[in-house]
Amino acid sequence: MNPLLSAVSWLGAYVVVVTAPLFALLLGPVPPPGGFWWDFAMALGFAALAMMGVQFILTARFRRATMPFGIDIVYYVHRFLAIFALAIAALHYLIIRIDNPAALGTANPLDAPAHMSAGRAAIVLFVLLVASSLARRRFGIDYNLWRWTHALIATIAFGLALWHVVGTGYYIDTDWKQALWTGYGLFWIALIGHVRVVRPWLMLRKPYHVAGVRRERGDAYTLVLEPEGHGGMRFQPGQFAWLTLGASPFALKEHPFSIASSAARAGTIEFGIKAVGDFTRSVINVPPGQKAFLDGPYGAFSTDRHPRAPGYVFVAGGVGIAPIMGMLRTLADRGDRRPLVLFYGNRCWERTLYREEPDALAGRLNLRIIHILGEPPEGWDGERGLLTQAMLERHLPADRAQLHYFVCGPTAMTQSAEKWLAALGIRSAQIHSELFEWV
Repeated sequence: MNPLLSAVSWLGAYVVVVTAPLFALLLGPVPPPGGFWWDFAMALGFAALAMMGVQFILTARFRRATMPFGIDIVYYVHRFLAIFALAIAALHYLIIRIDNPAALGTANPLDAPAHMSAGRAAIVLFVLLVASSLARRRFGIDYNLWRWTHALIATIAFGLALWHVVGTGYYIDTDWKQALWTGYGLFWIALIGHVRVVRPWLMLRKPYHVAGVRRERGDAYTLVLEPEGHGGMRFQPGQFAWLTLGASPFALKEHPFSIASSAARAGTIEFGIKAVGDFTRSVINVPPGQKAFLDGPYGAFSTDRHPRAPGYVFVAGGVGIAPIMGMLRTLADRGDRRPLVLFYGNRCWERTLYREEPDALAGRLNLRIIHILGEPPEGWDGERGLLTQAMLERHLPADRAQLHYFVCGPTAMTQSAEKWLAALGIRSAQIHSELFEWV
């Protein structure tokens, strides 16, 4: 399916899944109107619950659903919609508190009906979910601990919210409506079971082992995995996978890494990993033979998504070169002779990851490389400082408007590159970015 049509179809499906249960409430007998603000507050409550339910599917990593957008974009949307759904739930409560406080009753859980206390607890837990997610990086909350607690709290909060709706019985005071909303909630909870139980079980059936770890420049490593008893993973160059290393896939100790190896070579998988945290720093000490499990591939950041492009331009910063190396290696293995340009920014020459290989690949590709150094060595005659529009304009070919652009690196660099390319007349549909800071 055409990527645009596919994206529109999935967005339409999202709207249907969120709104269909709301329209179902209007079928059959309905309570008498309670005034605009009361009815508006009820609609907000049901809408918030429906949106919270769909949040589970946004993080379920269904490849067909995420492919039109890229899973990094889907996770950003998940985060935004969580904030929006929380705001709707809070507005639901505030309107009732102002318009009809008697309907809320006492807040004392010892005296209040259980379903009302469940609703209040759900809002508190949703606030905790959103706040902890937004503050995780700032306060250094352990990623694995956060994932476990996030999944647990989200499930409990959704169950409490569903209990509140069914217990209140407003608009769902018939058997079939209660069954509809109960089934709706159970479906999302079953989805969690699929993600946390079925998928890890499938991963157990296709294990990998560590074939080796190569030390690279700039506190980076290449982790090499080989499949055990199966043919490995088929992927598009530039995609990534979640890696579980030294643990069971049921442990939720997985980390996303870009695949740096060639998609044209079946079996072996290589990841380019920068040592920036406790897990990534420990990779160098992983012994050969260590069990590993992969969930993937994911991502829409790939030259294979745009096979008819007359050429490609790559803009990489630091370890952002990893998925681009996967694309370059694949193009070389396929004997592709289309024109390629690589802008590669780093702080210093000695710490440039994969420094020699792009030059070696240039002998097999129609590739031109522009290194950009923030702290160049003495006698450096290449580009220096940060990427600028002038640099792009100096080195891009005359037919630049026809090419496709792949940008991967620190957020500031990615945003700047997108801005400069747009200023040079490149259409947004031809600019493809991989976001690093989305987990």
